[in-house]
Amino acid sequence: MTVIGIEGAKLMIVGGSSGMGLALASRLLEEGAWVTVAGRTEEKLAAARRHLADHPKLATRAVDISREEEVAALFQHSGPLDHIVSTAADIEGAYQLLPSIEIAAAQRVVESKLYGPLLLAKYGAARLPPSGSITYTSGVAAYRPAARGSVVAAVNAALEGLVRALAVELAPIRINAVSPGWVDTPIWSFVAGDAKQATLDAMAQRLPAGRVGQPEDIADAIHFLIGNGFTTGTILHVEGGHRLV
Repeated sequence: MTVIGIEGAKLMIVGGSSGMGLALASRLLEEGAWVTVAGRTEEKLAAARRHLADHPKLATRAVDISREEEVAALFQHSGPLDHIVSTAADIEGAYQLLPSIEIAAAQRVVESKLYGPLLLAKYGAARLPPSGSITYTSGVAAYRPAARGSVVAAVNAALEGLVRALAVELAPIRINAVSPGWVDTPIWSFVAGDAKQATLDAMAQRLPAGRVGQPEDIADAIHFLIGNGFTTGTILHVEGGHRLV
């Protein structure tokens, strides 16, 4: 079995200023990795630095991964990396019934969860060694779509197709994705608003696992994909049994 070590490794986490990405950054820093957290706003990056106690092995970079020139510049200045992770998603305004969907909101989902990951691979792969990896984040909506979720379901499914294609094209660099279920992260404020907690509690009662996910659950799954040298082109489902109910 090939296990890739974390101590001393250099990782970039795009979307790591909150939620699942921030939980992963915290774990990797504890294990001795060098971590660059990339995000869209300096305000959120500053909050991430405070949360991570300005760890000496932490760096932050502002980037909009929907803009090719910014992604190219990000990797031009990054130096060599061992692993790239993206948990970025811009879904604000995307959860609407079909008659109310605005193409601008749908386009932001496509840019953050499909075009952005494509650009990260285009410019980031050259910074990785043969033992390196890229890990994306799709989601259970691709398998259990609901009303108001057509755009997110479609983009998650497209991202998973991209994972399989890149695993072949970029081999032996490993390309994988985690597919989370309902996870208690700030993104739910956009999805459910003031009904966030009630919505999550109702889902917890439905799930075989008896609870919704926490950011650390997804961080653990990404950690596995980074470290297992025989896993590529894989979608790792971490959703409490959501696909079964």
